[in-house]
Amino acid sequence: MSEDQSKNTNMEVDTAFLKSRRGILKVAEMGTLFVAFVCFSVASTPAYITATVLEFLITLFLLLLYMLKLNKRLTFFCWPLVDVFNSVFAAVYFIVLSLLALTTYTVTGVLVGGIVGFLTVGLLCADSYMLFKNITFNRPRRGTVNPDAE
Repeated sequence: MSEDQSKNTNMEVDTAFLKSRRGILKVAEMGTLFVAFVCFSVASTPAYITATVLEFLITLFLLLLYMLKLNKRLTFFCWPLVDVFNSVFAAVYFIVLSLLALTTYTVTGVLVGGIVGFLTVGLLCADSYMLFKNITFNRPRRGTVNPDAE
């Protein structure tokens, strides 16, 4: 029984992530995606609803991954790179989706959902820029001392 107690299986929640710029961006993305989902649901456009719900769930997954520090336990992926690819592809997808919603709207909900979709694109672009700027590709991280420089 002492072996069971020695295993640390507690899930640690990183509340500082929610207060960081990236955390605030993720929550803002989820907020705009939820508003777009509600607008498209009111207008009953299934294709737009599916896209917003899917991206909402992916963003929620990534937010929980970072909040619960699972990215440090599940090291078989480079999670920031996965997040960058998600943000870039989602931004391109939502540009197309929002343009379609704005040009073919018949109900006001689709128009508002398209406008909120463009807000989501802006947040996704900012998120991908911030993440890509922080990813290091064979460069020393900031704050580390380079022994060859001395």
